Amino acid sequence: MASRDVRQVLLVRNFVWLWIGSLGSSFAMNMQIIARGWLVYTLTSSAIDLAWVTMSFMVPTVLFSLYGGVLADRLQKKKVIVWAQALNCLATIVMAVIIFSEQVTFWDFIYFGFFNGTILALSMPARQAFVPELIDEKLVFAAMGLNTAGWNLARIIGPAFAGLLIALIAGGDKTSHYGVGIVYIVIAVLYFVSAVTMLLIDKGGRVKRDSRGSAWEDMREGVSYVFAHPPVFGLIVLSIIPFLFGMPLNTLLPAFNEEILGGHADDLGFLVSSMGIGAIIGSFMMATMGDLKRKGSWLIITCVGWGAVTSAFGMSQTYTLAVVMIAAVGWFSSWNMSMNRGMMQMQVDNHMRGRVMSIDMMSHGLMPLGVFPISWIAENYDVGTALVVSGSIFMALTLLSVCFIPSVRTTDRSRTAEAV
Repeated sequence: MASRDVRQVLLVRNFVWLWIGSLGSSFAMNMQIIARGWLVYTLTSSAIDLAWVTMSFMVPTVLFSLYGGVLADRLQKKKVIVWAQALNCLATIVMAVIIFSEQVTFWDFIYFGFFNGTILALSMPARQAFVPELIDEKLVFAAMGLNTAGWNLARIIGPAFAGLLIALIAGGDKTSHYGVGIVYIVIAVLYFVSAVTMLLIDKGGRVKRDSRGSAWEDMREGVSYVFAHPPVFGLIVLSIIPFLFGMPLNTLLPAFNEEILGGHADDLGFLVSSMGIGAIIGSFMMATMGDLKRKGSWLIITCVGWGAVTSAFGMSQTYTLAVVMIAAVGWFSSWNMSMNRGMMQMQVDNHMRGRVMSIDMMSHGLMPLGVFPISWIAENYDVGTALVVSGSIFMALTLLSVCFIPSVRTTDRSRTAEAV
């Protein structure tokens, strides 16, 4: 039944174009993580500076995601996404020119990160809310699984390609910027392809019928909706915790690779790709298990498992063990996020979907609140210890939320049951 759902989703032409466009932008973002992380750490040798660059990307998520949700509900989602990818393409070309000049500084990555983060905050709610408008509601979990599978496919191939390209062109010269510049040119091309692919979708996306009120009123309505629907609030809580204490691993991976494992750019690429291999297995499992019972319980279990393998990765002292543990991180994180997104789409009414997705995304902007203290531990002790602490806090907060936040225990409740 579930595998048939996957086939049905892939027969929907508009969804396939959206999926391909998302795949292109996912490749671009994952290649950028490697190129940016490698060059920033080469320039600064500081885990805290890696955290600052991550924060420059995440702060706009807090500042602008709610407005992105308003755009998703008021404007045609297709246009929002096309313009976002086109602007990312142009900005990436500018960044590539700066890198080729060998005048690039830490602050250039801060400015560029803030711009990228702003574009993502304004456009991602439209991309997420577009999916249920292109397919039947019964296929949402399969579609979310395929979306996550595409993202994780990019995590497998993109980082390895970026790392190998940098290593090949640099020839072991850690001061060479040319390989990173080439990677940024490839990223710009991927953003361009993503924009063009979106133009092939023959639906613009639903527009909010009554858009005469202010954007502020729309934002306030979205926030009120979340608090009035406990299952939605519970899902957002179970989304915030992983971003606070699951995602610091991604930020600190370049430092862990160099300090603990003694690896180079190509080794970093393979580590991220290993995470992607585990993640794509998890996302395909989610895509073919749409009828899984007690999804709320599984969501909590995968949160705890994600925290456990994060700590185990931090204790890894060999490259082989690190590859195995980071693949497990990918598996748990992918299954968890696919399930959370699918459950969220099923809980939210159509006319509120863009704004609720934006609130969920805004909560992810809180990630620096976890990244900075964990990065401080990495700076003052070591990266491995920092990741062990991060995973332990992840598990503890998940269990505490189950015990003390009633909404977390209601995530399985259907909209119909809630209305009754």
